[in-house]
Amino acid sequence: MNTPIIQSAIRTIELEAASVKHLIPFIDASFEAAVQAIYRAKGRLVISGIGKSAIVAQKIVATFNSTGTPALFMHAADAIHGDLGMVQKDDVIMIISKSGESPEIKVLVPLIRNFGNTIIGMVGNMSGFLAAQVDIVLNTTVEQEACPNNLAPTTSTTAQMVMGDALAVALMELSGFTGQDFAKYHPGGNLGKRLYLRVEDLYKQNMQPKVLATASLKEVIVEITEKRLGVTAVVDEQNMLQGIITDGDLRRMLERSNSLENIIAKDILSPHPKTVSADTMAVDALEVLRKHDISQLLVADNGVYLGVLHLHDLVREGII
Repeated sequence: MNTPIIQSAIRTIELEAASVKHLIPFIDASFEAAVQAIYRAKGRLVISGIGKSAIVAQKIVATFNSTGTPALFMHAADAIHGDLGMVQKDDVIMIISKSGESPEIKVLVPLIRNFGNTIIGMVGNMSGFLAAQVDIVLNTTVEQEACPNNLAPTTSTTAQMVMGDALAVALMELSGFTGQDFAKYHPGGNLGKRLYLRVEDLYKQNMQPKVLATASLKEVIVEITEKRLGVTAVVDEQNMLQGIITDGDLRRMLERSNSLENIIAKDILSPHPKTVSADTMAVDALEVLRKHDISQLLVADNGVYLGVLHLHDLVREGII
């Protein structure tokens, strides 16, 4: 089914994809100079723009901040009416514009040049005012907008966004930004939790079901029922882990036993339970659960029983 609506959508996607691919030749010495200028700056990166470019600038600022490069957004119109005071002497300024000819840009650039800050221009018009006035030019020229009138910013804003991502990733790699660093800036998000949350942050919230190997069947059932985790650890007098008894172990025992008298924990337990250490990353514990298709892991340190990690703990924290 190839209706005019579908044809229009496909055309838009093809034009936007082409605009991204068209950026590759523009990743050159100027791009490297921009990365180095931002990396070496003692201050922050202040990004400005007008119209749709201002919205793109805000997204790029967010990306930089979350990946270790301090950045601020400064609207070009507001900058010439007081917000220019946020610019400090060691800051690098990046101005984003398709045409490079907006009246606000023409007023803003000379003011910043008087401050002596390094100015990077991300611009789609290499013969315009902005490209001629900045220290470093990032070329984001596109052949045409996806708009049927070739007017509404579409492919041009896509190119700007991708160029911003390219800068951010290059800076991440240059500065050695790691997953642990990322987690510092995303502690409340699910992605951040996957990067920093450990088993010890989760299992301590649960009760610690355990019985001795000599515990009676009734004691085992009561322990599993009261602690509500579907399992109990079996330990010795020194709290060393001997095995595990699950709901499933109890059912299988009932199926094969004609008499329940004199049954104790050591008759039921599975002697080699799956365990994790307290400092294991929660996401790694999840992989163990998935690999073995189980719902609980015993937490132990050098054989000493500590507690239980349940699949529900990971669900609750958004790891899954």
